[in-house]
Amino acid sequence: MIDTHPSPIRCAVYTRKSTDEGLEQEFNTLDAQREAGEHYILAQESQNWVCLPDRFDDGGFTGGNMERPALMRLMADIEAGAIDCVVVYKVDRLSRSLLDFARIMETFERHGVSFVSVTQQFNTTNSMGRLMLNVLLSFAQFEREIISERTRDKIAATRRKGKWSGGMPLLGYDVDPDGSKLIVNTDEAAQVRDIFALYLEHQSLIAVVQELDRRHWRKKRWTTRKGTERGGGSFTKTSLYNLLTNVTYLGKLRYKDEIHEGEHAAIVDAEVFEQVQATLRRNGRGGSPLVRNKYGALLRGLIHCTACGCSMHHAYSTRRSKRYRYYVCRQAQQKGWESCPAPSVPAGEIERFGVEQIKGIGRDPQLLRQTLEQTHRESAGAIERLEAERQRTVRQWRREEAACRPLRQDSAPHATERLADAQERVCAAERRVQEIDRELVTLRRGQVDPADAEQTLARFTPVWDSLAPREQIWIIQLLIERVDFDGEGGQVSIRLRPTGFGGLAERLAGEGAA
Repeated sequence: MIDTHPSPIRCAVYTRKSTDEGLEQEFNTLDAQREAGEHYILAQESQNWVCLPDRFDDGGFTGGNMERPALMRLMADIEAGAIDCVVVYKVDRLSRSLLDFARIMETFERHGVSFVSVTQQFNTTNSMGRLMLNVLLSFAQFEREIISERTRDKIAATRRKGKWSGGMPLLGYDVDPDGSKLIVNTDEAAQVRDIFALYLEHQSLIAVVQELDRRHWRKKRWTTRKGTERGGGSFTKTSLYNLLTNVTYLGKLRYKDEIHEGEHAAIVDAEVFEQVQATLRRNGRGGSPLVRNKYGALLRGLIHCTACGCSMHHAYSTRRSKRYRYYVCRQAQQKGWESCPAPSVPAGEIERFGVEQIKGIGRDPQLLRQTLEQTHRESAGAIERLEAERQRTVRQWRREEAACRPLRQDSAPHATERLADAQERVCAAERRVQEIDRELVTLRRGQVDPADAEQTLARFTPVWDSLAPREQIWIIQLLIERVDFDGEGGQVSIRLRPTGFGGLAERLAGEGAA
């Protein structure tokens, strides 16, 4: 017996909108597209067309590529043989890329799936219909490219006038409520300046990332117009590098290879910014002068070439099975020795000079007093910076606590998750305040009395020669913050660490107790 009831044609309605604006409305453009598709399918009821209940809606996704969740589900169902016809409101809802559309249509043809546009009449089963479809799609792609060009031109014109053209906010700035200007966030701006200073101190992206993580400092966190929180993650080498090379902090704006003066205020000094760029270029993106101290280099990571304004690193050469150690200027090594008036200095000679300087401080009461006055001034500066950071962190702590209060009463689905995040930030701020307090205690304890320092250095002299190399390195790194070598003038200057004498006294006291 012949079946007079043909199999139903299972129709899927696909809808798309490039932005998510307005999708929160009760009846939005995706609903309107689907309703038009359902009415079209209902009109074909005599041909046994049936609308599938599954929705394939891509809200907030561009038609320029195929990375869309609903489209991927649609293609998977077609591959599984669950769909006979795809209905869209317009051709460009399915794709705005001629190449992507050709791939989609190839899949449709392979599985015998027909394609219908509600507002554009054509039939893909014949050559004329396919030609018409390709013409329509070519215009859709042309329209997309024109829109992209207009957007790029608008951004370029905006940047050239020094105006903020949108995008993710930067740490150190907030976006003016009208969205057209950057305004300085005082607390974050101080944090940005500290990050630049940390890189000049450590000269290593990894070391700074570790220090920022220890301090619980995070990337910029902001709330979108819809109330969604974004950002706030930990720093990585890449995000730190992007921050350190961002000319926005100089009060400028970049567009491709062009740099223009911006309307916003700078928060980083131009000289500091250039020093950071020079250091990044010398070290490479992830480079660092911190390497394993295999050959007992006492001044590794401490010595700098005054003439070139760059660091000097430890190196050696071997002649007749004898090793000769020296410190070499990085610029001389990279650009040729003629670029530096004194490209290298024997390691043993300058290391002995540094040790003798420390011993000499202990033998000269006036020099000791001057040295302690200098370290006390530097320690006072460090204390002032930490106290300022403590005030900023306490303010942040209070803001986060205030943000927690309404979330505890909120019964919305994502309120618990947001509350957990806010409480984690509260705990992080609390931990950082405690760490700052400990650092302040250490700095204040480090302000030793001249008599105690003299006694400590008197004990240092006879003990030095009996120490193992790694112990000697530890003490030098503890006491000395920086060594500047002026080979042209034949001068060496040493800057001591503010907390060095206190740390040395505790270490020697421990050695005596042992």
